[in-house]
Amino acid sequence: MNALTRRRGIALLALIGSFLSTYLFLYSQGVYGSLACGAGGGCDLVQGSRWAIFLGFPVAGWGLGWYLLVLAVAAVAVMSPALGSRPWVSIALLALALGGVGFTIYLKALEFFVIKAICRWCVASAVLSVLIFALALPELRALRRGSATAV
Repeated sequence: MNALTRRRGIALLALIGSFLSTYLFLYSQGVYGSLACGAGGGCDLVQGSRWAIFLGFPVAGWGLGWYLLVLAVAAVAVMSPALGSRPWVSIALLALALGGVGFTIYLKALEFFVIKAICRWCVASAVLSVLIFALALPELRALRRGSATAV
């Protein structure tokens, strides 16, 4: 898979994630009375826990900001070949992906071991962040070669 295809994939996954995070963020702001989560009710428990706020702001809002930032960087890389070939694009995608997957691991650990409930929407977001990380990982090889678009 070439760099352009991977970056398009990252942009698509980030767009999907931004919709998902918007839904969860609107719920956290009281726009929705309950989440469509199916049997179990883990979503309301996770979203209503004290862990749903990070540094005074809803985790879903942080996720929305992260997905939009990833989308912006990937879109720049896809739509502007001149900018997309610059090393900062690869560095930004790698750093964002690593930060996102790291935060996802932290949140999943909280769900499993502290809150003891699973939010299906959060799991979907976790899958998206892991896929974004997997698509961004080859950027490291491109940086080592000195070409942000080679791979």
